[in-house]
Amino acid sequence: MNMKKIGLFALGTLFGLEGIKLLSSKDAKKVYAHCTAGVLRIKDAVIDQVTSLQENCSDIYEEAKSINEERARKAEEAEVSDEEEQTEAGDEEV
Repeated sequence: MNMKKIGLFALGTLFGLEGIKLLSSKDAKKVYAHCTAGVLRIKDAVIDQVTSLQENCSDIYEEAKSINEERARKAEEAEVSDEEEQTEAGDEEV
């Protein structure tokens, strides 16, 4: 049983060392570089989309604020108009 454990450890160490050599080879580095370049392109595309979305949301927010201000102004004008009508109706009754 002890020899089996030692053998597995030695085999694992050998595979680990070969794996390190494989991962640090020129071909592997080229693959890493291409993958990293792809990720950077995706990042740029995502940032462009996020920027566009933020601009659109900002435009929508400003338009919504404008709509609410206009509604509030009209409601205020209607309220003033109602008060004037009530005042005029009260003056006519006297």
